[in-house]
Amino acid sequence: MEKGGYAYIMASGAHGTLYVGSTANLARRIWQHKNDVGSVYCRKHGCKTLVYYEVFATIEEAMAREKAMKAWKRRWKTERISRFNPEWRDLYDDLNA
Repeated sequence: MEKGGYAYIMASGAHGTLYVGSTANLARRIWQHKNDVGSVYCRKHGCKTLVYYEVFATIEEAMAREKAMKAWKRRWKTERISRFNPEWRDLYDDLNA
């Protein structure tokens, strides 16, 4: 049985440091980042705000998208975030609504 996945971007604040990741359980993974049990990079740079995410049918597709997003120039990432989430607000609460 295949499981879906997510590619996502965390930020330290509006237009701050960015972190790109992928996961099969977005709410759990973002909770980990927010509680400093996620990546060392997020902990070190204060990336605790979920500003962007995409949904995929499989985790493999999400991982491929993560790899592609990591290759994007910063400007491409910030423009994509600004179109998806103009206020750069934390989308974490929306996941459980």
